[in-house]
Amino acid sequence: MCGIVGAVAQRNVVPILIEGLRKLEYRGYDSAGIAIMNGKMERVRAVGRVADLEARAREVHADAPTGIAHTRWATHGGVTEKNAHPHFSSGKGIEVSVVHNGIIENHEALRRRLKSAGYEFASDTDTEVIAHLLHSYVASGDDLFVAVQKAVRELEGAYAIAAINNAEPSTVVGSRKGSPLLLGIGNSGSGKGENFLASDTSALLQVTKYVAYLEEGDVVQIRPDGYSIVDADGRPAERKIVESQLSSDAIELGKYQHFMQKEIFEQPGAIANTLEMVANSASLSAGLFGAESEDIFARTKQILILACGTSYHSGCVAKYWIESLAGLPVSVEIASEYRYRDSVALPNTLVITISQSGETADTIAALQHAKSMGLRDTLAICNVPESALIRQSKLRFLTRAGPEIGVASTKAFTTQLASLFVLALVLAKQRSRLAPAREKELLAQLRHLPAAIAHVLDCEPAVRHWANRFAPKQHALFLGRGVHFPIALEGALKLKEITYIHAEAYAAGELKHGPLALIDSEMPVVVVAPNDALIEKLKSNLHEVKARGGELFVFADKDTHIEPEDRINIINLGDHAGLLSPILHVIPLQLLAYHVALARKTDVDKPRNLAKSVTVE
Repeated sequence: MCGIVGAVAQRNVVPILIEGLRKLEYRGYDSAGIAIMNGKMERVRAVGRVADLEARAREVHADAPTGIAHTRWATHGGVTEKNAHPHFSSGKGIEVSVVHNGIIENHEALRRRLKSAGYEFASDTDTEVIAHLLHSYVASGDDLFVAVQKAVRELEGAYAIAAINNAEPSTVVGSRKGSPLLLGIGNSGSGKGENFLASDTSALLQVTKYVAYLEEGDVVQIRPDGYSIVDADGRPAERKIVESQLSSDAIELGKYQHFMQKEIFEQPGAIANTLEMVANSASLSAGLFGAESEDIFARTKQILILACGTSYHSGCVAKYWIESLAGLPVSVEIASEYRYRDSVALPNTLVITISQSGETADTIAALQHAKSMGLRDTLAICNVPESALIRQSKLRFLTRAGPEIGVASTKAFTTQLASLFVLALVLAKQRSRLAPAREKELLAQLRHLPAAIAHVLDCEPAVRHWANRFAPKQHALFLGRGVHFPIALEGALKLKEITYIHAEAYAAGELKHGPLALIDSEMPVVVVAPNDALIEKLKSNLHEVKARGGELFVFADKDTHIEPEDRINIINLGDHAGLLSPILHVIPLQLLAYHVALARKTDVDKPRNLAKSVTVE
């Protein structure tokens, strides 16, 4: 979603702002802009890529020690320069500029009020009301720090904002509620000389590794000589400064053509990092999930999983694992739907939220809704240790996938699955359903998982060959059975996300209940075929497709005895991996989507209309 960078320094910050936006490009955007203060306020905006903004900034010789910058993903108003951020408000010798992530839900009421006060609107956005609201307070005599504190009390919805005004040329003020914003401390953490704001740590690695994560409702003021923070009640606040462990190398392409390709091949290492504590232990402990986990797991009678998109699919796989191993009933809910229906809150429910970023607005809102109904036992599976989801949950497990830049999630998904499998084992052990010998066997399989993934990645050349045949197609069907049905769902999602081919996934047993009507020679059918208890039933489904003229592309384990023949194409992945098979079988589906996207010449890492971190509803 949208990105923010702000900077105050004793040097030209325009290159810092532009480079920061470039590091945020992965989040998805359609326009970009900067506002700077150097004697007067100037603004440069461009529809398109950050490179277009950089070219414009170079043309006008943009140079200033104070500025804010933004990448926009359109919500209110179309993709036009007038709707691009930053937004201005001016009059009475006062100029205010603001950038904003999120959605202001009461913008229409604020717009009517501000119009009646004489303010004219130049855009169709909800953000412009913030600029005029801030201007009204500064015009009445408030400094910008106070003006932001007053203004945010009137805003309903989610926001992260950064603002500057011409009366305070060495100050940037920011605030957050429901959308991430962090403080970057310059000069090795001293805060003397230069300071920064950003919506993502990656934007600031070029200038500092020292950051402080703002809490809900915080307002922060940065200057070259320091910073000030007040909380949602206006009281002075201290936020812990941490040294980010994120490496600048981790957000560079290196030898790879795209971030998605890089992240697919990083999966053995990401899984190894995620399972480090498990791999080095002789047995499993509930303490892996937090200090209160043993007590919480002991009273858990059922589980509710809340997630969106790819994370929802990982929750669907976890349902099979937890119910099979631990004997606990599991419900998996799409987070964006959960809070808008009359759900029943049962006592002793463990609420599990899953998110790569930990800032997914729908998942956070669903968690808050569950807690409002009295469900207080919460566990977050997340890739970002300082995220809102982690901070709002009693228990947590970090996936340690490293930064994932490509919009289509790959390593975040497989590390989520690995984490959820560990959870299933811990819950099974706590409920005396995991014998010591079986625990030892499954731990050994987990330790072997990175090597098994590396072996599956060797199928890339064969997948690349298939991709050229897929490229002309407009539709595809994915089939799986049992615990591999969610893997089929994930495969279809990957294909549609980055290739724009319409793809659907079905439980293979449902073929004769409708989807068979779609089968013809132009509908490729991708099949997840592990050598498990359902393989013979799956073979019957394959024959149903072939008999109707469909062409099958089957990812099979060794010894499934599915042989290649006319309209049946096979890639063998190796030995069946037992309960961990879903993690291995999703790898070739990721590769298929990637190589079909290459063949169709789409924007692999930044597919149209999509954003990496969905921080608005």
